Amino acid sequence: MNATIAIMLTQDGLTNGLLYALIGLSILQVFLVTRVLWVPAGEVVALAALTMGVLNTGKVPGMVWLLPCIGLAAMLSWLWSAWRARTWRGLGGQLLANIVYPVAAGALVAWMAPMPLSPLLRGLLTLLLVAPLGPLLYTAVFRPILHTSVLTKLIVAVALHTVLTGAGLYFFGAEGLRSAPIISGRLDVGFTRLSYQLILVAAVSLVLMIALWLFFERSLWGKALRATAMNRLGARLVAIRIQSSGLIAFGIAGFIGALAGVLISPITTVYYDSGFLLALKGFIGVVCAGMVSFPLTVLGALGVGVLDAFASFYTSSMRDVIVFSALVPILMWRSLYAHHGDDES
Repeated sequence: MNATIAIMLTQDGLTNGLLYALIGLSILQVFLVTRVLWVPAGEVVALAALTMGVLNTGKVPGMVWLLPCIGLAAMLSWLWSAWRARTWRGLGGQLLANIVYPVAAGALVAWMAPMPLSPLLRGLLTLLLVAPLGPLLYTAVFRPILHTSVLTKLIVAVALHTVLTGAGLYFFGAEGLRSAPIISGRLDVGFTRLSYQLILVAAVSLVLMIALWLFFERSLWGKALRATAMNRLGARLVAIRIQSSGLIAFGIAGFIGALAGVLISPITTVYYDSGFLLALKGFIGVVCAGMVSFPLTVLGALGVGVLDAFASFYTSSMRDVIVFSALVPILMWRSLYAHHGDDES
């Protein structure tokens, strides 16, 4: 390996690491607010990438049918909860969010899909279809079980991951898809060349991370989410609605996942079952941060991306084994650090 190859691998690693960081941030903020381990985060990314790939071919993506199905499930779940509670407040809003919007968005995308669309417009249509998966899945699956244990939520999340993987196979097929770059071309920077797609991924990721920081630090709802993450009972006592906080957290997670899917679609071929590996690599970044710190999650995910790139160069067949093996020393260090803290206290 020479310096040129090392620089190229580092660029690819940082690009993938930024995408893993986005996935890790979505997993972390959902867990902190709702105590749900967002296992299907990778499936949202994969569905967005597949949708982008199908739109690139001028065909109608399967999300046009999948989104209304999930919306119907969300509506039925909300109606069941409302019937048990004997209150129908918010019925109109639920009908708009769970029925009207998915059908309208699906019809719009189905109408525009055969048209010659620019990559940017295809990305916007993908966000329109896939981003609502977060709040819809929250309403359909997790909202009724917020009071249960973390283990119960984990089991449900794993089951949901399996269902979404099967849905991806049914609606998109077994073949992988890859879309055209949103911005094609390269930029010479002296000692190397940077693709505009890489620059776009870096710019969008950084802007999104800054926007998340401003949201949690400056906005009223962001502070409510932080309060819910720190003390759920205390948040309830000061009139913060836990269910609304969960809906916002899943909404942010859905948008981040859809955006990551749009960005990753031109970089690599995505299959219906690619989401699980993507989520695991993002989860390693979360583990590096002890499942508490957003900045450390980003740093950990960047390290995972660089390790993944160099591992694929030396032994592509063992790249995932090497990356996941990095969890072992991290968990050992975390365990020893925790025991050391307990001994000092």
